[in-house]
Amino acid sequence: MNATDPVSNLAALIRCPSVTPAEGGALSLLDNLLSPLGFAVDRMVATEDGTPDVENLYARLGTDGPHLMFAGHTDVVPVGDEASWSHPPFAAEIAGGEMYGRGAVDMKGGIACFVAAIARHIEKHGKPQGSVSFLITGDEEGPSINGTSKLLEWAAAKGERWDACVVGEPTNPDQLGDMIKIGRRGSLSGRITVHGVQGHAAYPHLADNPIRGMLQLTQALMDPPFDNGTDNFQPSNLEVTTIDTGNAATNVIPARATASFNIRFNDTWTADTLRAEIIRRLDAAAADGALRPDRTPVNYEIVWADRPSHVFLTRNNALISSLSGAVADVTGLEPKLSTTGGTSDARFIKDYCPVVEFGLVGQTMHMVDERVAVADLETLTRIYETFIGRWFGHAATQ
Repeated sequence: MNATDPVSNLAALIRCPSVTPAEGGALSLLDNLLSPLGFAVDRMVATEDGTPDVENLYARLGTDGPHLMFAGHTDVVPVGDEASWSHPPFAAEIAGGEMYGRGAVDMKGGIACFVAAIARHIEKHGKPQGSVSFLITGDEEGPSINGTSKLLEWAAAKGERWDACVVGEPTNPDQLGDMIKIGRRGSLSGRITVHGVQGHAAYPHLADNPIRGMLQLTQALMDPPFDNGTDNFQPSNLEVTTIDTGNAATNVIPARATASFNIRFNDTWTADTLRAEIIRRLDAAAADGALRPDRTPVNYEIVWADRPSHVFLTRNNALISSLSGAVADVTGLEPKLSTTGGTSDARFIKDYCPVVEFGLVGQTMHMVDERVAVADLETLTRIYETFIGRWFGHAATQ
């Protein structure tokens, strides 16, 4: 294979059926692409009780600083109904100027382009005056337990240190050059249980309907708004995602009701202050008798989900300006610096070095007929190649 060609790189990666947590041959392919370029490649398997083992890859070119990391994932989500695809999801067929396949944009395409970019840089200029590494996980689309976080810990324990990182997630909404992600909102989830008293619907005085209490609690979680947003982040937003009683009978008042929620929060909050605010709201709503006149306060309990994601914002000018400049050089566009969207593995990387995200257009990620414009693969490769030169050039002047 010619590692300088992002189209052939991506086609080969798509043909590896690496649905989380399967390696599917994708990491072996990257090993075969990177080793001839001079990268020292390590494959580590992360384990934890109750979760599937996950194989990950770390590759480094060079031994000195400055050290630039590219991070991404080769695992992909399931294809769904394969018969609904117009082209086989692991065939990497090209039609109408687009390559079809699961992972085409999320995010095997970004990996394919960065491999091509560093291969071209080496071909034209030799190895960078510093180090470049690839940190590639197989657990981004899954529970994210045996992936990037453990790979970072493993690499750091071996003495690895990084000065900056680019994550190749598909950040652009409409066209290449639209958007660079310079931070992410935090994410916190919980599950509320309201305990009532089961009874006959015709004799409500003998029962205590937990749904009435749950309505009070969920109303308090959604109104009023938590904040109005900040200079760098949109307003925090809480969504109730499930409400359930497990009750199939229409004439029985249930004994309990449960609700799950998730809040994406900005830098007004930390996970701890947000938990405290949610408890304050729930306690106040539990004492409100509007839907439960002459009743004691709602009997509720809350269980918080493990591993909240913390809000972060990257302010490293050398990293941001090098990438923004590369985008402008290649596309003529000035990318928006954004913190929108969900979480990514950047939430782990930010504890080790400054991190930004930039990749392909994400309109078809996780969809049937996920696909990428072949022309975008060449454009993204040129952006990454320009960025590599800009970033190491900037680092040399420091």
